[in-house]
Amino acid sequence: MPNAVVIGGGVGGLTAGIALHRRGWDVTVLERAEHLDQAGSGLAIAANALRALDTLGLGDRIRELSRLQGEAGVCRPDGRWLMRTSEERARERFGDSVVVMLRATLAEVLADALGERHLRLGTTVTGVDPGTGTVRTAAGDLRADLVVAADGIHSATRSALFPEHPGPVYSGVTAWRGLVPSSGPAVRSTETWGRGRVFGVHQLARDLVYFYATDLAPAAARAADEREELLRGFGGWHAPIPELLRAVDPARILRNDVHYLDRPLPALHRGRVALLGDAAHPMTPNLGQGACQAIEDAVVLAQVAGGDLAGYTDARLRRTAGIVRRSMTVCRATKTRAPAAVRLRDLAMSLAGRLSPDLMLRSFDEVLDWTPPVPASSGRGPAARA
Repeated sequence: MPNAVVIGGGVGGLTAGIALHRRGWDVTVLERAEHLDQAGSGLAIAANALRALDTLGLGDRIRELSRLQGEAGVCRPDGRWLMRTSEERARERFGDSVVVMLRATLAEVLADALGERHLRLGTTVTGVDPGTGTVRTAAGDLRADLVVAADGIHSATRSALFPEHPGPVYSGVTAWRGLVPSSGPAVRSTETWGRGRVFGVHQLARDLVYFYATDLAPAAARAADEREELLRGFGGWHAPIPELLRAVDPARILRNDVHYLDRPLPALHRGRVALLGDAAHPMTPNLGQGACQAIEDAVVLAQVAGGDLAGYTDARLRRTAGIVRRSMTVCRATKTRAPAAVRLRDLAMSLAGRLSPDLMLRSFDEVLDWTPPVPASSGRGPAARA
């Protein structure tokens, strides 16, 4: 039985471990943290990633534990729609929809599917030899036929494999995330664009609302009180944004600068090592595809693993590089601050949405109209191209 070592126990690493194990690999997933990701945030899983999870028999479980995004769109700070779409239109176009859920819940589902004996927590990787497949850890070396590097945006493995590559760059945008208990009516999914600022809201299961916000800021800038910083920027925007910010626990607000890979890697593999997820193609969150592309990577890698890893690069590099570019294009649009430019941007979006009600969905065709390269085990769709 061939063996694989996966570095990183995030969404991509866990999914890769499951996919490889189900194709006959002996898998060990190494995670340096003592516990799996319990960060107080949510995430969206779109139709393309749900299809990938269907191939692992996990799609329906994720649907059960999540909430449909429903009607969604882009608003102005006063609450007026610029563009929007509905659950029905999305399902009709893509055969599935977008669901939102706690990141921690997804991690639990994936860890359970992987199995405790395949996961080693509290294990720090100190080096990788791509020629021999040796993974060095503080507890000793591991030899693998395949090493999957899913070690995140600031991947040490990526830097070692491609030392001449400049790596991720700062987008100019910082991001906040938070969860707020909700006992009232469900909020609608909105993403509100202002002058250089964005605020997104999604209702999750378990009576929680997930919010995220972005603003222009110098790299590594931090506020003494992040909630007050958010209220200064967004406190005058439409409901329920001010109410959410007043209700959130300041100690549970997460803040991270947003980085992306401006220049694609020359390949997503070297020797016996394959890069996956944020280690391979970090992107801004503007298309909601970070976790989704990691899930796609995992099922495609499992399909080609055992042969030449060039097949993995061929299947994934061009697609992911394109999505990184498109996501950054949207990010640049949200960074607009000049009043005249913002008015022009908003007018263009509003007119386009009125003239073509499906424009918002059609703009996602190349991203969401993807099907995995293996038959769906849950029977939710045909096998298709990578």
